[in-house]
Amino acid sequence: MTSKYLASFMLMTGLATAVGSGTANALTVDEARSIATDAYVYGYSLITTEVTRVQMTSVDKVEGLRGPMGHFINVERYPPADYRGVSAPNADTLYSAAWLDLGDEPWVLSYPDMGERYFLFPMYSLWMPVIHSGGSRTTGEKAHKFLLTGPGWSGEVPEGMTRVEVPTRYMLTLARTYADGTEADYEAVNALQAQYDIRPLSAEGKADYTYVAPPFNPDPGFSLTDKPQEVILGFGTEGYFDRLAELMCKTAPPAAEDAPMLAEMAKIGIEPCKDFDLAALGPDAAAALETLPQDALKKIGDNQPSLGVELNGWTVTKGVGAYGTDYMKRAVVAAFGWPANLQQDAVYPYTLKDADGQPLSGEHKYTLTFAKGQEPPVSGFWSITMYEIDQGWWFVPNKLNKFTVSPRNHLVPNDDGSVTLYFQNESPGADKEANWLPAPKGSFIPMLRMYWPKETNPSILDGSWTPPSVKKVQ
Repeated sequence: MTSKYLASFMLMTGLATAVGSGTANALTVDEARSIATDAYVYGYSLITTEVTRVQMTSVDKVEGLRGPMGHFINVERYPPADYRGVSAPNADTLYSAAWLDLGDEPWVLSYPDMGERYFLFPMYSLWMPVIHSGGSRTTGEKAHKFLLTGPGWSGEVPEGMTRVEVPTRYMLTLARTYADGTEADYEAVNALQAQYDIRPLSAEGKADYTYVAPPFNPDPGFSLTDKPQEVILGFGTEGYFDRLAELMCKTAPPAAEDAPMLAEMAKIGIEPCKDFDLAALGPDAAAALETLPQDALKKIGDNQPSLGVELNGWTVTKGVGAYGTDYMKRAVVAAFGWPANLQQDAVYPYTLKDADGQPLSGEHKYTLTFAKGQEPPVSGFWSITMYEIDQGWWFVPNKLNKFTVSPRNHLVPNDDGSVTLYFQNESPGADKEANWLPAPKGSFIPMLRMYWPKETNPSILDGSWTPPSVKKVQ
């Protein structure tokens, strides 16, 4: 542990000793349940990220969205219309993901000169916040190298590298690289992806280096294919808190700011490096906590509206990617939008209703009009993606094979310079198809993606710019 985390841990341990095991028996059932619920919410992002890491890396070679530790998983094409994998897929950027183990030594992450192409390299700890964000906004398009160091590392940073201090043993980078969807541009992006490189510091500069990932455990004690939410529910109460205590021991030390939460958790026996004993709380409390996983997940779901504010019918997320001690917001993102970018890098407003507050449906025709000069203010790019709602948010199959509408479609302005987009099932006419976002026949959700939103007025970040309402015209 670093001195910061060691001091935090000592403080937490001291507080835990002060309350002692007798306090757990003195708690009422309601008090124990309240603390346990808060503890469940607190740990949800950590458990979710670790389950996802194990599921994604428990393979011998890169296949689909899975790959061994220490290897880039490069997605080379946008998903097809019938894709039903990860909900709310995008057709703006191609993903490149890599999981790293910083337990033995630092790793070096590098990318080439990206020219004028937009790209983003957010880096996440196991707790899920963005610990550093490389890319167009922060480091520019020139080639760059990062030295990723784990807890307790105190070596010398090689010249020409930017150090990123990672507070957990494992970490994820989930890069996004813009592609316009044409075959020629796919190939250009794939050539860049092939130059994204990760390697241990000891292998830096070795041209013939090939990383061989250590063997993975084929039976980690949970399904490698079920959704993380289902896996986590399967842990039960005791299994969940056992995993949380084990991860907090060395793999993912709690932050110093979490000391008050750790002190509360210790009152019911949840402490780093110690097994959790549900029975020690007494039969009544143990019985009351049997449904804790389901009840806590429902509470997390009920807090989804807390992710943002509603503006002209659009839900605009606020404060994701960096959470501090807002454990509920972190848990909501872990459950429904894992892992999330910093809002300075990307904001994704979405709407479920028209200007009259009625649900959007392909039974009707809608327009969205940006006044002249009032298109989304971004330094990167923007687009709107159409999703049908069928046990998830999915692309809408259509004759144009068009899932987004954006300036790359060469939008046709109105005579007054405004731009009107059309959300409907049938074509608005050949002369308007550039501005058409095909909708399903049933319910749908448009999502506006704004990459690198401007921070100067007007800006969606401070509310001085808002998306216009979706208006029903027929």
